[in-house]
Amino acid sequence: MSTAKLNVDGQEYELPVVVGSEGEVGVDISRLRAASKVVTFDPGFGNTGSGQSAITFIDGEKGILRYRGYPIEQLAENARFADVCYLLIYGELPNKEQFENFREQLTYHTLIHEDMKKFFEGYPATAHPMAILSSMVASLATYYPELSEDEDDLNIVRLLAKGKTIAAYAYKKSIGQPFMYPRNELSYCSNFLQMMFAVPTEEYEVSQVMEDALNTLLILHADHEQNCSTLTVRTVGSSQANLFASLAAGICALWGPLHGGANQKVLEQLEMIRQDGGNYKKYVDMAKDKNSDFRLMGFGHRVYKNFDPRATILRNTVDKVLAQMGTNDPLLDIAKQLEQVALSDEYFVERKLYPNVDFYSGILYRAMGIPTNMFTVMFALGRLPGWIAHWKEQRENPAGRINRPRQIYTGPTKRDFVPLEQR
Repeated sequence: MSTAKLNVDGQEYELPVVVGSEGEVGVDISRLRAASKVVTFDPGFGNTGSGQSAITFIDGEKGILRYRGYPIEQLAENARFADVCYLLIYGELPNKEQFENFREQLTYHTLIHEDMKKFFEGYPATAHPMAILSSMVASLATYYPELSEDEDDLNIVRLLAKGKTIAAYAYKKSIGQPFMYPRNELSYCSNFLQMMFAVPTEEYEVSQVMEDALNTLLILHADHEQNCSTLTVRTVGSSQANLFASLAAGICALWGPLHGGANQKVLEQLEMIRQDGGNYKKYVDMAKDKNSDFRLMGFGHRVYKNFDPRATILRNTVDKVLAQMGTNDPLLDIAKQLEQVALSDEYFVERKLYPNVDFYSGILYRAMGIPTNMFTVMFALGRLPGWIAHWKEQRENPAGRINRPRQIYTGPTKRDFVPLEQR
């Protein structure tokens, strides 16, 4: 076995080297502190492997993303979201019998308990849909107590099935419309869209273009390795917290504007440019000015040093949807102009500040009629199977232990307490 050597103050420590199936190399420091009282220092954990996983592989330099070995391009082109859910959670694509049974279960468990509708009634109309989603997912634990490990599959299906119902109900609550019950004859994506946009007084037919676009979006968002929200799910799950609590925590982590809220920020910035007369070049110049702290949202990625493969897929999807829907939107026009700058301007090309998945997903959701405050909810809906897969993988790891990182203390050294009258 290969080893690495670490020298601290003249003391040398030999550390095992771990190699992944794609050739990734990591130095195992799990016993370093016990042997030396030394810890590594890595703010943001950008250079730290929190564990081993067989779910998703990313090569940011080459722009590669694979779920369980399958290239994202092939899955986005050929798979249904239910396929990808099964693949991520159980490790293999389902055969025909497994797929039909899984899809049937997703349909059967779509309804939420009628009592839960009273929870929605208690929220103010201004409640953010992400706040509703996270609290409602946590509330599922009160209706479906934690089962034995052999029965986890039932709660997994419940969460996937009911997640889209809760998301759609959160939207209906925000606009004051009555809830629409799921329809068993519809696919996963079609069911969600009809619960979102149908009203009792009108006939609603789901557009195939919309269904296909949503299917692609959900697949592209399904997992992305050890990001902030996935790490949160794994951290909460490491305490052996139940599935619903762990995923509710992940939803809260995703809510932040630096994570799942980034596509919402893209649209808000486009709206700001529109209100300023649509002068996008002014904002491009500001982004390029080293003396300005302004930056364009939706460009570049912390992991990908090449074009984000998800963005490549969505770029084609956006063009297709806009062409077939005949959408005429000034914000989308500004977005296309910014895209052309990013793909051709030397400043952006040299720094590899390509449009990322948040840039295109925000545009696509807007074109589909999904409001800005629902963007992060849509992200969460797609990410459910990835979170579940990581929670399940960690739960089934016999060597698993509760997450407990160390720190470098920088506060005061020992000092004596001074009574109030002497201060």
